[in-house]
Amino acid sequence: MIDWYILAPAAFFAGMVDAVVGGGGLIQIPVLLGQFPQTAIPTLFGTNKVASIAGTGAALWRYARAVRIPWGIVLPATAAALPGAWLGAALVAWISRDAMRPLIIVLMIAVALYTFLRKDLGQQSKHVSQRGERWKGALFGFVIGLYDGFFGPGTGSFLIFGFVRVFGMDFIQGSAGAKVVNFATNLSAIAFFASHGPILWQIGLIMAACNLAGSYFGTRLALKHGAGFIRKAFLGVVVILIGKQLLDLL
Repeated sequence: MIDWYILAPAAFFAGMVDAVVGGGGLIQIPVLLGQFPQTAIPTLFGTNKVASIAGTGAALWRYARAVRIPWGIVLPATAAALPGAWLGAALVAWISRDAMRPLIIVLMIAVALYTFLRKDLGQQSKHVSQRGERWKGALFGFVIGLYDGFFGPGTGSFLIFGFVRVFGMDFIQGSAGAKVVNFATNLSAIAFFASHGPILWQIGLIMAACNLAGSYFGTRLALKHGAGFIRKAFLGVVVILIGKQLLDLL
């Protein structure tokens, strides 16, 4: 018996959070694991990606219509993230993910403190020559893709922080840019999981509809309330991520 009264609201809320600052997987994956405890992990992760990509795509479409996305930086980052994610997934065979967890916690705490102390960070976009930043964007995308393929939690938050801190975007542009990269890596992940086991397509597609609705609501909130709202939501999600990683570590 599928508890849709749990799955549907979880997918909606995940889509809403993901549209603003990322981190929807923190909501959907534990719910899927709880609802289908006997199902293989690759199947559930693939199902989560099916649900997530609908909301990510919708958020990307709305951001692209309302926000000037620096494509000269974002597209090289997206292209480089794909091979980075593949290599990251391959590294799992040689390096333990648990060994990386303390470093990731330290990085997240540093990101949270830096964002909190720099009140003006990401409030206004700075003019950056996109022509000269393409290779830096590609390197950034590759590193983030590597992390996403290897470990994963907080990828959206690291993307937003990087686009804001390194490339001078405001939080709205950073969130929009993160959606472009996330959409591509989600598509790649679906292909990977589908080739390594079955995906619960019916569950995933129904959750995708709920995720889509949540994404629409979250994007409206972000565009209406601006960079200040996204900054606060970003800090909230990063703090939750830190708490989650500390609990897993302990």
